[in-house]
Amino acid sequence: MDIKHLQYFIEVTNFNSFSRAADHLFITQPTISKMIKNLEAELGVALFDRSRKKLALTDAGHIILGQAKLINKAFQNLETELGNLLGLKKGHIRIGLPPIFDAHFFLKIIGSFHELYPGITFQLVEDGSKKIEEDVGNNLLDVGVIVLPTKNDIFQHFSFIEEDLKLILHPSHPLAYREEIRLAELADESFILFNKDFVLHDRIISSCNSAGFNPHIISESSQWSFIEEMVAWKLGVSLLPESICRHLTKDVRSIKVINPSISWKLAIIWGKNHYLSYAAKEWLQFTKGQFQELWELEH
Repeated sequence: MDIKHLQYFIEVTNFNSFSRAADHLFITQPTISKMIKNLEAELGVALFDRSRKKLALTDAGHIILGQAKLINKAFQNLETELGNLLGLKKGHIRIGLPPIFDAHFFLKIIGSFHELYPGITFQLVEDGSKKIEEDVGNNLLDVGVIVLPTKNDIFQHFSFIEEDLKLILHPSHPLAYREEIRLAELADESFILFNKDFVLHDRIISSCNSAGFNPHIISESSQWSFIEEMVAWKLGVSLLPESICRHLTKDVRSIKVINPSISWKLAIIWGKNHYLSYAAKEWLQFTKGQFQELWELEH
C-alpha cells in the first residue's frame, strides 16, 4: 500500500469531492479516482457510497479514514524526525502574520535566521488573529503572531510588543490638530475598522461601548493601507497601532486616544500538544533571543 493512496483518500474526504481534491493536489480527477479504486481493491471494501448524489463514506470508509489519518500523521512525524537528523540542512516553517503590525524587525529576524540556515524555507500567511489561532490549532501553521489574550490551555506563547492604538483622521478634520482625544468625543464619527477576523475589531467596539457609545461603522478591511486611503478620502476615521502610524503618509494625521486608551499586545503562539519540528523550535529560540536583545538595547 502506497502512503499516497491514503493521503489522496484523506484529501477527497476533506473536500468531499474528487474534482476539488484533484485540483488541490494538482493532479487529474481520473488519476485520483483510479488511486481510490486501487485502494478499495487492495482493502477489499468500498470506501464511498456511490449510489448517492452527494459523496458519502461507507461504514468501512469511516473506519479506514480514522486509521489513515493516524498513519499519515506518523509518516509526517517520521519525515520531521529524519529532517532533525540532517542538522537543519533542510526544513520548512509555516508562520501566520497579521497584516496590521509593523513587520520590519520581524522580517529582519527571519532574514538573519535564513542566513544561518539557508536550507530552511518559510511560508508566510497573512490573516487576522482569530484565523491564525484556528490554523495553529489545526496544525495548518507551525507558529503564528496574534493579539493577546490567547487560549493558554491550547497554546504556548511569548509576547514581544505592547503599544497603543492611535486615531487617524484627515488633516481637514476639526479634531486633526489636537494633542489627544477622549474616546467619547468620537461618538458621532464614522469608523473604518479591520474586519471581524481581527481581534482589534472586537476590542475597538468594546472600548467604544465602555466610553458610552456604539461606533457607527461604515466600512471594514483587512489591509491597513486601504484603511489609510479611505481616511485620506474623508470617508471616516480609524484606529491603528502606533507602529503602523509611523508609516502613514501626510494625507492623514494620527492622534493619541485617552479615557480609555486602547492597547494591544502581540505574541507568538504554537500548539501545546502538536509536534514541533526541530527547525521551528530553533527558529523560536532564535527569535526569542533577538527580541530579548532588542529589549535590552531599548532599556
